[in-house]
Amino acid sequence: MSKIHVYFMPGMAASPSIFERIQLSVETFEIHLLEWVSPKKSESLKGYAKRMSENVKHENVILVGVSFGGILVQEMKSFVNPKKVIIISSVKSNSELPQRMKIAKTTKAYKLIPTKLFENIELLAKYTFGSSILKQKIKLYEKFLFVRDKVYLDWAIEQIINWDRTEIDNEIIHIHGEADEVFPIKHIKKCIIVKGGTHIMILTKYRWLNENLPKIMLENG
Repeated sequence: MSKIHVYFMPGMAASPSIFERIQLSVETFEIHLLEWVSPKKSESLKGYAKRMSENVKHENVILVGVSFGGILVQEMKSFVNPKKVIIISSVKSNSELPQRMKIAKTTKAYKLIPTKLFENIELLAKYTFGSSILKQKIKLYEKFLFVRDKVYLDWAIEQIINWDRTEIDNEIIHIHGEADEVFPIKHIKKCIIVKGGTHIMILTKYRWLNENLPKIMLENG
């Protein structure tokens, strides 16, 4: 039997090392880690997704994206024609974004976010992973957050806030933590809920993911 190729996309500013605790059977799956590249000037999310899709070198793959990476893999879907798309700690349309992000879109307040300050790794960690990450050690931030470029961060925040997807794609498999503080569960429709899962559950609920991801991936072929 040929292996199933699984491509993982990390969240905003995050390193592929956030997936280091995810273990899939090497007999069944082959893992490929995608990473953020610098956006081109005025590049749209769709344009970026098309460019990222060039890194997917196999057919019939499974795309897995975390947070902003989950938004990106949904945009990559039309270019890759994957077997499945799984998003973790993410959203399926702009209707699932929290109120503060919707307000930021209307007021353009996101343009005032001082992304230059995110060179301070603690601030970037808080913005990317939510306040729960602050209970962890600073070395953890340095390990998992490696894109601190202002151009990328400005672009990424703008793409999330202004995501134009209004219709939910019912083929998307959504795994979400009940205690996610970045994308609160009350705004999320139709998902697999992980009890006690926060926005960083890719790190903290890896045992649940290691047990359940293979079943989800193999379901219905």
